Amino acid sequence: MHSRRKFIKQAALGTVAGAGLLGNASAKGDLFSDADDLDRILNEKVLRISELKDPVILESVELLRHGNNFLCRVRSTDGAEGISVSNNMQMVHLYPIFVHRIQPFFVGKDARKLEELLDEVYVFQSNYKLQSLALWVPLATLEFAVLDLLGKLTGKSLGQLIGDIHHEYIAVYQANNYRGRSAEESIDLIERDVKEYGAKALKFKVGGRMSNNADYPPGRSEKLIPLVRKRFGPDMVIYADSNGSYTPDEGIRIGRLMEQYNYDFYEEPVPFDWYEETLEVAKALNIPVAGGEQEPSLRNFRWLIHNNALDIVQPDIFYFGGMVRSMKVARMAEARGKECTPHISGSGLGYLYMMHFVAALPNAGPYHEFKGFNREIPLDSPTSSLSSEDGRVKVPTGPGLGVEIEPSFIAKHSLVK
Repeated sequence: MHSRRKFIKQAALGTVAGAGLLGNASAKGDLFSDADDLDRILNEKVLRISELKDPVILESVELLRHGNNFLCRVRSTDGAEGISVSNNMQMVHLYPIFVHRIQPFFVGKDARKLEELLDEVYVFQSNYKLQSLALWVPLATLEFAVLDLLGKLTGKSLGQLIGDIHHEYIAVYQANNYRGRSAEESIDLIERDVKEYGAKALKFKVGGRMSNNADYPPGRSEKLIPLVRKRFGPDMVIYADSNGSYTPDEGIRIGRLMEQYNYDFYEEPVPFDWYEETLEVAKALNIPVAGGEQEPSLRNFRWLIHNNALDIVQPDIFYFGGMVRSMKVARMAEARGKECTPHISGSGLGYLYMMHFVAALPNAGPYHEFKGFNREIPLDSPTSSLSSEDGRVKVPTGPGLGVEIEPSFIAKHSLVK
């Protein structure tokens, strides 16, 4: 796996270097004179709902709350209904933005025009000034409910609404975060988690998280990088995530240690908004560089992809405002021969939404993040066990989200006014 990606990356960089472009960026930072292919993708439609000939007017848009759990419920004038579960860790702080800046805009609108409405709500009441989690998490919550409604009207799953289905099963990597523990403690906990879900791939944390080269505790990462490979052997796919811990020089040094032990990707080696520094690290290393979890801008993703600053793009479909915007990122990546391995928000039903998104990606990475399902939300899926079986999870089929949330659980929620 690593050798194949290493070869592809070296071949791609060699092509660019041979053209006399690598390392000679223009004043604007572009390495290519032509990004028309990416601009065309940004202007292409994503949704596949041509069978809906008549308007689907949203009669009501509701935000419901029970404790710190938030649901969005939309209903059309014809009686169709869609429901979503938000990223509750974020929505507990952001729900006023949904109520005052998102909800009133969508009432009375035609759900078939969702893509145009996403552009319009961006400027409604100057919402663009809230760009990033503050705007995108509430908007994704709304989008997922509308997609659920459109899926039920068309008989399509969420994935079928945004593309062809390429993956009926999602192979998982086990994500771990044991910063603060020694390398010796961490490796035992990582092994425990991997065995629980039968994962064939794993990702663990290095550095101290946006820490300006500080490790937590000191020396942990340099001990743990070789230890993980030794414990799991040559066939395990291993990813490492620094969460922007390093300056470029230190990020390159740590990346070369990962290369020595045949790691498969290196996530966020420098702070997420250090675009030129991300490019510097990517150019210096053979290990694929991944990123995009925190990125709020389609235009910035275009720069990162266009300039080969990322080998693997990782939009978070909650943090980035939904599946429609994230699909544009994935398509730009595909156009340049790059993989998309989306980040997963760890609360609500984030993993379920991510599965539907990945199902529709022709350029999906081989493994995707798994943190287990939220069993606090009672639901039934007739087409999937919603559990990892030998390191794979079946994507639910059927209209919309493909699951039924227990009605009595929904009834516990009260309208947020």
